[in-house]
Amino acid sequence: MLLDMRNIEAGYGHARVLFGLSLTIGEGEVVTLIGRNGMGKTTTVRTIMGMVRAERGEIHLAGERIEKLPSHSIARLGLGLVPEGRQIFPNLSVRENLLMAGIDRSWGAERWTFDRVIDFFPRLGERMSNSGTQLSGGEQQMLAIGRALMTNPRLLILDEATEGLAPVIREEIWARLKALKGSGLSILVIDKELEALCELADRHYVVEKGEIAWAGTTAELMANPAIHETYLGV
Repeated sequence: MLLDMRNIEAGYGHARVLFGLSLTIGEGEVVTLIGRNGMGKTTTVRTIMGMVRAERGEIHLAGERIEKLPSHSIARLGLGLVPEGRQIFPNLSVRENLLMAGIDRSWGAERWTFDRVIDFFPRLGERMSNSGTQLSGGEQQMLAIGRALMTNPRLLILDEATEGLAPVIREEIWARLKALKGSGLSILVIDKELEALCELADRHYVVEKGEIAWAGTTAELMANPAIHETYLGV
C-alpha cells in the first residue's frame, strides 16, 4: 500500500475537523476524495502533507510513518501537491517556477525533467518567459501540475483539480490526468466534476463532516444514485 491513513483526527486549534478518517491508495491507483464544501477534504490533504498536525491516528507512506514529520520532510518522501488556488510564484517565469521545483529522483519510474514537462504541457512552452501573473487560470493550473511533477512524486495530490476553469481547459486537464494514470502514477484527486472523476478514478471516498461516509469503486458509485443525492448534492 502506498498511502495508508488510519483513524486520523485533526483540526485547527480547538476545532476538530477530521473524526477517525481512514483511507488507502495503492501503487498506480487513482483515488478521489469527494463531498460537499466544508466536509474536510482540504483538511485531509493538509494533514497528509503535514500542514495540519494529526492529533490521533497514523499515516504511512510506502510503509513509513509520516504523521509527525514536518511538511518539507514529507514532500521529500515523494508527495507532490497541486494545492487549491494553484499557489504558483507570481513573480517568477514559467521556466523559473518549474526549475526551482526540480528534484532528480524517479522511484523506479521514468524521471520527470523540464523537457518532459514541457512536452506534456506544450502550452507552457509557449509561455516560457511569462510570469505567473501573465498566465490564464488554465495555464496556471498546468504550471502547478508541472511544478509538482518536477518533484518526481510517487503520489500526486490535486486539491480542486479544475475549479474555476473554462470547459475546454477542464477537458485538457482531465486528458492530462488520464495520461498520468496511464504512466502508472498514483493520484489522489479532489474535484466537483463527478462524471470526469468517474472516468478517471479506480476508487472513491465520500467525506461527510470529517468522516468517510462511503467508499467504493466507480461502478459501485455510478450504480448508487442515493450517494449522489445524500452526500454530493448542493
